[in-house]
Amino acid sequence: MKGKLIGILSLGLVLSSGKYFAQNQPQENQKMEWFQDAKLGIFIHWGIYSVNGIPESWAFFNNYISHENYMKQLNGFSASKYNPDEWVKLIKNSGAKYAVITTKHHDGVALWDSKAEKSTTIPKHSLAKRNVLSPLISALKNSGLKTGLYYSLPDWSHPYYDINTRTKKRYKIKNDPKRWENFVTYYQNQLNELSSQLKPDLLWFDGDWEHSSEEWRAPETLENLKKFNPNIIVNSRLKNHGDYETPEQGIPVVKPQSNYWELCYTMNDSWGFQPFDNHYKTPNMIVRTLADVINMGGNLLLDIAPKEDGTIPEQQVEILKNLERWTTKNSEAIYGTTRGLPFDNYKGKSAFSKDRKKLFLYLEEAKDFVKIYGLMTNIISARILGDDKAKINIKSNGNGDFTFNFSHVKFDQDVTVVEISIDEPMIRVQNDKPNLSLPESLENKNTKTAVYEIAEQLHSGNNIFKNSGLTEDGMEMKLPQTDKTNPEILNWISKHAEALYETEKGLPEGYFSGNSVLSKDRQTLYLFVEGVPTGPIALKGIKNEIARIRIVGEGTLLGHEIYNKLYWSEVPGIIYIDVPKEKLDKNLTVIAVLLDKPLELYREKVGAIESNL
Repeated sequence: MKGKLIGILSLGLVLSSGKYFAQNQPQENQKMEWFQDAKLGIFIHWGIYSVNGIPESWAFFNNYISHENYMKQLNGFSASKYNPDEWVKLIKNSGAKYAVITTKHHDGVALWDSKAEKSTTIPKHSLAKRNVLSPLISALKNSGLKTGLYYSLPDWSHPYYDINTRTKKRYKIKNDPKRWENFVTYYQNQLNELSSQLKPDLLWFDGDWEHSSEEWRAPETLENLKKFNPNIIVNSRLKNHGDYETPEQGIPVVKPQSNYWELCYTMNDSWGFQPFDNHYKTPNMIVRTLADVINMGGNLLLDIAPKEDGTIPEQQVEILKNLERWTTKNSEAIYGTTRGLPFDNYKGKSAFSKDRKKLFLYLEEAKDFVKIYGLMTNIISARILGDDKAKINIKSNGNGDFTFNFSHVKFDQDVTVVEISIDEPMIRVQNDKPNLSLPESLENKNTKTAVYEIAEQLHSGNNIFKNSGLTEDGMEMKLPQTDKTNPEILNWISKHAEALYETEKGLPEGYFSGNSVLSKDRQTLYLFVEGVPTGPIALKGIKNEIARIRIVGEGTLLGHEIYNKLYWSEVPGIIYIDVPKEKLDKNLTVIAVLLDKPLELYREKVGAIESNL
């Protein structure tokens, strides 16, 4: 049976239960191997919009500024301190394996000396008076990094394009088809220039929402690109005539359906340089985002936004240097990895090595142990990457359930990586988690393990406190006790009774990296926080407004901050909650998140931003 199972999986079949893992890629997808292995790329938004520090292209499209005044920024774009070799060194050292630069945004300003009819270019029309694109591509290629070119299909400045601003159209295609054909010729000529002169590995289209596949000539465009490079990789924004999905800004709650995907993501709230946008994510948040993306089998395309003179803001350099620290330390747990364990088997982020003989766990907190369920294999060893003095004791119940106890570990400031070596490629996990009884839990001598297991039972929907004598406020409890009952566990239960009494099954996979439960009225979400988090705890995909957040059992009110929430979009932002270290429970902290109404979860696809008001 085992031999037959492996034979089936070698054909690339993935069973929908999530218990099995495919082994080999189909032959036609070999061109995607470098992309799938890369995990980290750097996006570069550089253009005349960096002169005044205003939204790229959208500033005039939304009538925040006139088109004439927007284009006057050409006179201030100097690139006077631009050093492409320094850029590439910073990018490569960050651990990125490829870079994508905006060759032309929706404003139509090309970074290279385009000869296409009526082109507006940096070499011809800006203060810089030189091609700023080719030197960067040469430096990237010389460094061994893969090269990606962003190209906007719309050109809101070009006289042949039908749309000028949100409120102004130049013409209707049906009334002037020849003019539209002239535009198609224009943009095809620009793509031919980029393909023949720069020989990119990847083309990153944007703006396809403005017209149909037929109007863009999408199939013909793709076939033409393949003439220059049969292995060219194209994103999905050519009316889905591409190779991979590109969710934007919002970290997906669940893995995108495509085998290949990439989250494009800003460090603050802006793609281009905006001097007054100081809403930067911390270096800790960025590393944890990378781990989240790796856990789901995708890539992170992290944006930098150089100034008009070609220098990169210090806050962005700091984030890249911290990525360098983390990726250098944990490289074998990043590149070439595949999607990790299902959430039912491990309440955290994880990934497998390409040969599936190593499992990597990404710990976002300093803690004493982790538990994994249903591993149908033998474990050879476990270690902490970058920490030779750390000790890991492995315990198994003989049924595929393992506990990894840590000692003498120097936990990473952002994400600690545990490497687990197994004796054969992991192709199957089992989701049958044992149910525990309350008396059994109360007699556990290890309080931390006991309360964690209680949280797991509650999260899965097995409320072991039903008809147990637990009271809602934890006072006058009448729980079953014996001479073996651990009093410290009773104290923890009493302190956190509101999160245990008649609460229901917790959040599904993707919303919170840990156990949780929901109050009976579904308006209070309880999060079980292990150990000492390295940064603020994160919640994704919550549609509700947050009314109040507090620490259960001791009353401290907590603040929160939301990132990547676009006010006009239905996609929720990421909620980050800071928990003071001195307020953490030594066994297991419980956070109560009071919502404005019964819990509503977002689980739809996160796509491209098509209307940036």
